Amino acid sequence: MILNTDSIKPIYLQIAEWLEVEILNNNIQEDERIYSQYQLADMFTINPATAAKGLNLLADENIVYKKRGLGMFVSPNAKQFILTKRRKQVLEQMIKGLVVEAKRLDVSENELIKMIQAFKPVGKEEEHL
Repeated sequence: MILNTDSIKPIYLQIAEWLEVEILNNNIQEDERIYSQYQLADMFTINPATAAKGLNLLADENIVYKKRGLGMFVSPNAKQFILTKRRKQVLEQMIKGLVVEAKRLDVSENELIKMIQAFKPVGKEEEHL
């Protein structure tokens, strides 16, 4: 992953989201130790405090938990929690925008549903949606 330093999204948030994707992709399993703030700082050439802020955000959301002296680990059911959170935050916002734009363009509900059902992403297209 490459951090976007020009983004309005803070770096610590980009780090937290990257770790969530790693969990969703099964690259990091439940109860498995995750990267330390220093490992993340080295990987992304950022301040360890910034990396720690991303990790602490995940800890606050119970996606990871701390084991004193051992580091942070992926919480049980973290993957399901991330899926639920992202559905709520991302998909609901996208759908809201889609419905508003469809109304502006005078697209009926049935037309919109048919358009959604007809769309079948293939290959790399899925990754860039």
